[in-house]
This record gives sequence, C-alpha cells and structure tokens, in this order.
Amino acid sequence: MKSPWGDLEVADAHVHFFSHAFFSALAAQKSAQGAGPSALETAESVAGALGWQAPPPEAETLAALWVQELDRWGVRRAALIASIPGDEPSVAAAVRGHPDRFYGYFMVNPTAPDALQRVRNGLGEGGLRCLCLFPAMHRFSIQDERVRALLEAAASHPGALVFVHCGVLTVGVRAKLGLPSQFDMRFSNPIDLHAVALAFPKLRFVVPHFGAGYFREALMLCDLCPNVYLDTSSSNGWMRYQAEALDLKQVFRRSIDVIGPQRLLFGTDSSYFPRGWHSAIFEAQSRALHEIGVSAADARRIFGGNLAGLLQ
Repeated sequence: MKSPWGDLEVADAHVHFFSHAFFSALAAQKSAQGAGPSALETAESVAGALGWQAPPPEAETLAALWVQELDRWGVRRAALIASIPGDEPSVAAAVRGHPDRFYGYFMVNPTAPDALQRVRNGLGEGGLRCLCLFPAMHRFSIQDERVRALLEAAASHPGALVFVHCGVLTVGVRAKLGLPSQFDMRFSNPIDLHAVALAFPKLRFVVPHFGAGYFREALMLCDLCPNVYLDTSSSNGWMRYQAEALDLKQVFRRSIDVIGPQRLLFGTDSSYFPRGWHSAIFEAQSRALHEIGVSAADARRIFGGNLAGLLQ
C-alpha cells in the first residue's frame, strides 16, 4: 500500500465481520420490541434501515467480498472479529477459505454457561486466534473467576491473543435501530487488567482504541506489563474527553515514548458495506506518524509487522 514511507505491507488488526448472522440477531432483538407479525424484522430490513448493504447469507461469500475490498486498497491481511457471541462459525469459514488473508477473532461472554466450551472450540477446531472480551457490554469484571477459566484455556493454545475492550463503549448500530445498550462502565478501566496480565505472562493481551478514554491508564498498564499491546483503531473520538487537548500526533508520540513502536497494532474498526475498508483511518494515522518523524522501519512494524509477529 502507498504511504509516506513508500510501499507498506499493511495488516489491519481490527475489522468487524458483520455477517448475516450478526444482522439476524439484531433483527430478532428489533422484532421483540414490536408487536404482531408486522413488527417482524429480517437481516435485510435491518441493513436497509441503516442504509447499509445486507451481507450475503453465506459467510464464504462475505469473506470473498472482503478479499476484493482488501485487494482494492492493497491491504495484505485483516483480523476479522465475530461481533456477537456465537458467531464464531462465520469467521471460521472466512479464515478457512482465505487462511493467507484473515486472522480470526471471536467475541465471548464469560457469563454465558457455554463460554468455556466456546473458547476451547474456537481456538481449537475453529482455527481462530483471539478471544474478544467486552467487560462493560456483558457486565463482568476482567478479574472474575469465570474469566480466569477462559484465560487458562487460551493459555493452553500457544500464540493465542486476548482482546479486552476498555473505556468508552458505544455500538452505533444499536443506537440507530433504537435498541438499548445496558453497558456498565465500572468494568472499563484498563487498570483492572494489570493483575490479570501479570498472572498470565505468556498470554498477549490487546487493548483497542488506545484505551478509549483511559489513555493514561492504558499506558500505565502497558508500561508495567510487557505482554499488553494497544491497537490504534477507529477515529479515536475519545480524545475529546481528555482534560488537556490531545490530537492523534500527541497520542502516537506518547505511546511510542512509553511502550515503543513494537506494541502498537494498526487497526481501522472497519465493519460494513458499502463503506468497506475505512481508508480514511489509515490516511489520518499514517500522516500523524509521518509528521512526528516515525521511521520507515517503525512504520512497517506498526502497520503490519507487529501483528504478523504475534500471529505467525
């Protein structure tokens, strides 16, 4: 991919795989709010209400669309996230069809009775590489014993990653559909991950969006735990909450000062069609990094080399 440093081999560490099953789950929740047969929703009607392109029913076909989209922009690989618990088969199918293009991530709710088996299946026969935990969304502490069981299962798979969403959590698709989001930010602080990361030193943890509003705490966590990485994804609108004015250049500069370029993973937070791959995020982040003087070697690490090294 073209960049201020010349050609870069880009790997996106944060792409949501909004499958047909994902939209069907939203449709079921939307239908439950209505009354009578006229209130029934489908994946297609939900996508239409959002102004988005409904995904094909087959995960393999959606995966092929993503391959075409990555090719269009010159992106080498992407981490695809199954964005509702239970949608592991969709991402597993995408990875099976294109193992050289996709890494598979999947969301798990540790409070669900089948969570441990899902982790074992996903990281085992599913061929997935990373379990994604959303403490505020599913209202649990990362220090809960139920989480520990999942981490022990992950630790038994060398090379597995654990993604932990911290900070502000908003799901725009739910807001647009009028669906409630009963999240609990008491469970959002990256500091809660400190003792957990120390207890599992061989596991690698990823905190997205620079901590999504807990930037200081995320840097403290990473400084104390060498097995914690930050992903750079989304527009990082959390900067407006900071007591002092921050811009993307300052965020990158401080991150590199504290943890170096080796633990930053470029991501976009891309998700739906027709927008496809969110190239504006790449452009903004590459511009910011170039303006603060990041070398070509470090740019190669941040925009793909670090992720490849974790998941090789």
